[in-house]
Amino acid sequence: MSGGGLLVAGTTSDAGKSVVTAGICRWLVRQGVKVAPFKAQNMSLNSFVTREGAEIGRAQAMQAQAARVEPTALMNPVLLKPGSDRSSQVVLMGKPVGELSARGYHGGRQERLLGTVLDCLAELRGTYDAVICEGAGSPAEINLRRTDIVNMGIARNARLPVLVVGDIDRGGVFASFFGTVALLSQEDQELVAGFLVNKFRGDVSLLEPGLDMLYGLTGRSTYGVLPFQHGLGIDEEDGLRVSLRGTVRESVVAPPVGEDVLRVAVCAIPLMSNFTDVDALAAEPGVVVRFVDRPEELADADLVVIPGTRGTVRALEWLRERGLADALMRRAAEGRPVLGICGGFQVLGEHIEDEVESRAGHVDGLGLLPVRVRFAREKTLTRPVGEALGEHVEGYEIHHGVAEVTGGVPFLDGCRVGEIWGTHWHGSLESDGFRRAFLREVAAAAGRRFVPAADTSFAALREEQLDRLGDLIENHADTDALWRLIESGAPSGLPFIPPGAPA
Repeated sequence: MSGGGLLVAGTTSDAGKSVVTAGICRWLVRQGVKVAPFKAQNMSLNSFVTREGAEIGRAQAMQAQAARVEPTALMNPVLLKPGSDRSSQVVLMGKPVGELSARGYHGGRQERLLGTVLDCLAELRGTYDAVICEGAGSPAEINLRRTDIVNMGIARNARLPVLVVGDIDRGGVFASFFGTVALLSQEDQELVAGFLVNKFRGDVSLLEPGLDMLYGLTGRSTYGVLPFQHGLGIDEEDGLRVSLRGTVRESVVAPPVGEDVLRVAVCAIPLMSNFTDVDALAAEPGVVVRFVDRPEELADADLVVIPGTRGTVRALEWLRERGLADALMRRAAEGRPVLGICGGFQVLGEHIEDEVESRAGHVDGLGLLPVRVRFAREKTLTRPVGEALGEHVEGYEIHHGVAEVTGGVPFLDGCRVGEIWGTHWHGSLESDGFRRAFLREVAAAAGRRFVPAADTSFAALREEQLDRLGDLIENHADTDALWRLIESGAPSGLPFIPPGAPA
């Protein structure tokens, strides 16, 4: 017998679908329910490598952690990794299968993936008591409905009830809820069970008349009003957008242990990927992380991080155009710390041979590390374990670039020359002992009286965050009604709201 299911859709991108899905997963697992997350198709530059060597969206990996299960490719069968505004690498069942334009993907390829997506969902539902699915964007994107495999397309085929999340902090949430339903066909509307208000500030009693009117207009209940709370985001996923300042999760940071803070500047390079690597730095008391795009912003930084990217050659060009490359060269000459991760490691090398990603051929790197990079068609997807600075380190690798290290001091899979460090390992800074040892090296080189906290556990902070998401659902959603929805499907007899989808 298949397990229960639910599709969490949203009125817009960033309405809170990822957070709500993770919260429902954590609430359910605390009730003893065996639950798994699922997102049929994800567009993200932030990805993760599962134990079997499959690449999936980081949001689904975090949702799996919320559900206390090991992430697998089944949970995110289709991952799109943008390479520009018009094309993406298609990752199917954890492996790259090619580069497609948006027109090519939506023009037929996407539809052909529906069978794979439904098979993955069916396998999860055969294994778990409940599968909480996340939609993408809005289910009312009428231009894309014919080929949809992530919103109502999958809801219809798998008979999933749909909960629509709306971000009231943006304004217009009632119009968004009503309009979302009213732009769906009658068959799609029959599965839209109701709504969930996200990020509400103030007195809920003032909202209740509007919720009653919404019920009168649509015949659909609101399953909860979640209050606005700082620092509840999980790893970002959708699109190419990233704020240059303030990307790191808002949170209450403890004062520094030592006399000084440590300032970290992250170069906001194009097609930045897995910038979640710096979350572990931001979690440290006394470490201040900001994203920068101007050379003068590196001046007072104790550490500069060049993160991963889906466009290494493009990132190099950007660094040079902005004057950041020259600023990095000056830092190296002055013995001031720089850390390059994955694509950021590659730009620090001597040269790059790229006939795969940019097809630019031979490109000179910044020449700060004795490394030569050749892009291979096969993507490296591994979960390495090792040691650095006398500490145990775990990470994950996602890259086409193969690095030949010809000198320097070994550092993970890369090297170190003076205070310039480079590695392909994402996630290494989540290893607490290594992170502390690395920050002590940075503080010494920067002349800062910074002392890493002895008890910061990044894994524990992640768990706290996921528990807060579970609390949000448990305390502010109608959990009895939510469970009935998951177990029994959408209520029968839901009214049709005209005009419905265009013919």
